[in-house]
Amino acid sequence: MRKSKPKKRVLLPDPRFNDVLVTRFVNNMMLQGKKNLAYNMFYDAVDIISEKTKEDGLEIFKKGLANVTPSVEVRSRRIGGATFQIPSEIRPDRKMSVGIKNLITFARRRNEKGMAAKLAGEIIAASKEEGGAYKRKEDMHRMADANKAFSHFRF
Repeated sequence: MRKSKPKKRVLLPDPRFNDVLVTRFVNNMMLQGKKNLAYNMFYDAVDIISEKTKEDGLEIFKKGLANVTPSVEVRSRRIGGATFQIPSEIRPDRKMSVGIKNLITFARRRNEKGMAAKLAGEIIAASKEEGGAYKRKEDMHRMADANKAFSHFRF
């Protein structure tokens, strides 16, 4: 779209926690339009987290998501025949979506039985600043720091 920006769609809060962030997470987790199944998996994961940590599962989820949300990323840009990795800040809505996608991707790769258990394990690991999604964030920050010299080529 050249002239106008697309309208932001308004997300309705989820039925159990009345939180828009949960809806956004579930929408990313959903496969083939099965939203009810995705909600059930998420709620089961939150219950598992509450059992294991003896704390509020939603708070642990928010803490884990904040821990895996990157603030800088590197983008490739071709300048004079060479490709440079240029570090740039991420805008807030993209930050959140990158964090959510990393959390879901690494939860799917875990070796546990059932998606709810995998998701719970990854969220608990993220809240303790460990696990695959947290490592991905650290790698992104490390790459941005290593390529700080090229930041004057910003877009």
